[in-house]
Formats: sequence, structure tokens, C-alpha cells
Amino acid sequence: MLLQPGRHDYPFPFFHWTSAFSLEQCAALERTFSVAGEWQHRDGAFYQCSLRDVTGEIPADMRLSVVARMREITGLPLVDRVEITAQRMLPGQRIGVHSDRPLLGYEIARLVVQLNSQWQPEHGGVLELFAQPDGTPVYRVNPGYNEAFGFLLHADSHHGVTEVTRPRRTIVFNFWHAANTAELARHVQTLFTGMHFSELPAALNPVASAAESSLPEDTTYHAGVAAVALHRWGYDDATVVAGYLHSAGLPAGDETDAEGRAAVLLADWVARLYRDPFDPARWETLRNDLTGKGGFARLMATWSLCLP
Repeated sequence: MLLQPGRHDYPFPFFHWTSAFSLEQCAALERTFSVAGEWQHRDGAFYQCSLRDVTGEIPADMRLSVVARMREITGLPLVDRVEITAQRMLPGQRIGVHSDRPLLGYEIARLVVQLNSQWQPEHGGVLELFAQPDGTPVYRVNPGYNEAFGFLLHADSHHGVTEVTRPRRTIVFNFWHAANTAELARHVQTLFTGMHFSELPAALNPVASAAESSLPEDTTYHAGVAAVALHRWGYDDATVVAGYLHSAGLPAGDETDAEGRAAVLLADWVARLYRDPFDPARWETLRNDLTGKGGFARLMATWSLCLP
């Protein structure tokens, strides 16, 4: 299963197999198209196909084996959770060029398995990869039987599917990073529910005013969100100000203690998650910076989800 993938870094990290699964495993995937179930039809100008959740129709041991193998291939700490979707495309349908950003709680990787016997070039349905969304394709994956494509989701993972001239069948596996789970998404959303910068301590006002006069709005907004996290965790004014300065990229000094410094780093991270895509490389930096620095009661709930 998923042996010897072709590994590529351009135009974004991905893996390609011309023979991904055994015949028995392919048969299990194919059966999902013959099971009665409700399909969700997408027929917009950009995304044209029909989808159905088939997770429960794939044997549990096969699901776990796929996750374990993708964990090895990607080098990411993927959780055991996997969601599997059957996708059908009919003649005349296509999928426009897009990227899939791993926002808060979103999946981090996908595995796309093609199940189209006797495919010919004139049948279309080719998965195309792009370095630029408005450029020409730099790599193509034919939708032949048992051909598979795995990739890491990020803002530059531009891809699309050409128009098909005969029905196209695909199974899509979706995988989650251990530090970007649905549980974390609920936690972060709860942390910032009803957020107003007016709740921040008055001691921050002159600092924020000076920053807002010279820094981009996105930067000061991010710093404000980090300050809200610290304030809601119950930290004092000095730590809230230090967190704002750190997230704004301004000198913050060394007035805070070990817990305060850890809180500032964690607040910066959850503020990024609140708005930006999940970045595995930045998460690794956070993990390295905070290794051995845990055990603070006020941070425990957030820490355990961000740094499992």
C-alpha cells in the first residue's frame, strides 16, 4: 500500500503513485460507488462534481493503515482521524484552479485515488498542478486506475481538473495534523468569542497607538488579538503589553518571567491560528521554543491542544 511514492517539491510538496493499492483494496474503494447514499451536487462555475462521505464504508483496518503510511510519507504527526469522500464527475464538468489553505481545524494533507479503468487522454479529467493560479500547468496526474496523488495543503497548492468527457471516479482521503484539530478550532473560537479591543488594559493604549501610526493594519490587528488572549488568560498589564509588542515585531524587553514569556509565544500562535493558515514549519519553531517550558495552569487547556 502506497509504496515507493514519487516525491516532488515543485510547484508544492506532493507525492505520486502509478499503482497505489492492492486489487483487493481498490475493490473496497470501488464498492463505495455502488452503495446507495445521498450525494451532494456541486454545479457552480468553478467546482463541478458530486460528493459523498464514505468513511464508514471503508474497513477500519484499511483506514488506519492509510493514516499510518501517510504519517511516514509526510513526516507529519497526523492523528488517526481520516475522512474519506467519493467524488464523481460527469461529462462536461471540471474543477477550476484553486488552492486549499489549512485554516484553523482544517485538514493538512489529502490523498486522491483515481478509479477509472481504460482511461484515455481524450477522456480528460486530468489533475493539473500550477506554480501560479493564472499560469500554465507544470505537472499533470492522469486519472488512470489506481493512480494516486498526495499533497500537503497550503496557500500555494494550486491545482485543478480538466473537463471530462466520460464519468470520472475518485476517492479522496483527508488527514489532520495533531496540532490543528477540530477540538483546537472550537477552543480558539471560544477564546476569542465576543472579542473587543476595548477590553484590553489602558496601559496598552499608548503602545498600540504608536504602533498603529507606523505599522500595517494586519500587523497591529494580529498583535491586538494576541493581547486579548493574554488578557483573557488572566495575565497582568505588563505581560499583555509584552505580548502586543512581540506580536507586532517590536522590542518587548525581558521584564516577564518564564511563564510570561511562554504565554507571549503561545498567544502569538493562537492569534495566528485565528486568522491565518496553519503553518507546520512555524509550528515546529513554536514547539522547539516551548519544549520543556510547560506546566503553567492558566495555559494548560490551550497548551495541550496546540502542543499535544
